[in-house]
Amino acid sequence: MTTTLGLSADEMLLTTRAVRRRLDFDRPVPESLLRECARFAVQAPTSSNGQGWHFVFVTERSKIEALAAIYRRGSDLNRARFIENSKARAATDAVWGGQLARMIEAGVHLVENLHRIPAMLIPCAAGRSEDPRHVVEGAGSVIQGAWSFMLAARARGLGTCWTTIHLMWEEEVAEILGIPYAEVRQYALIPVAYTLGTDFKPATRDLDGVLSFNGWSRSAPLVPTLGGLYEPS
Repeated sequence: MTTTLGLSADEMLLTTRAVRRRLDFDRPVPESLLRECARFAVQAPTSSNGQGWHFVFVTERSKIEALAAIYRRGSDLNRARFIENSKARAATDAVWGGQLARMIEAGVHLVENLHRIPAMLIPCAAGRSEDPRHVVEGAGSVIQGAWSFMLAARARGLGTCWTTIHLMWEEEVAEILGIPYAEVRQYALIPVAYTLGTDFKPATRDLDGVLSFNGWSRSAPLVPTLGGLYEPS
């Protein structure tokens, strides 16, 4: 088994960031390490113990480049919309505004270099039904599995980032990877690489303002999810 960074559970949970800029695009990630991290993914809770998940790793350069081209196509469509939707919050929240600028810069960096990533992970779940309950059940299982993978990756010096832009062309991606589109739904595209340094820190996040006990008690207005390429990490 690979030597870990020796992080405690609390340290790992507090510092597992969405890594876009600090990815080592030139250092290979061995398949054995991907399998080791996947061992934790399949131990995650799953809806009705169904385990209908499947984790597709992409390490072949030609396929990575094809998926990166699709990702770039989506990012070009989403970037302007995201920036426009972010202006109001950035104008009233200086801390978040500063984070936003860094996030956009890092997102552009990822787009420009994704074709160089050593590995990608596409978590999938069985079922193509449009019934919202079925979609949620699949997501409830595969997202927990993918997050367990991402935590295990962090503990081993790897960086990851949950992205979904490729889903606009999910069927095209399915054809590239031989995923049976009619039977299997993709949920994300996760770049995987060693990180440049391992000294990640907790993000600046509000706690008291987003907690309620025994009923809704938030006084400040909710901030809508902006979505798109640069979702806050």
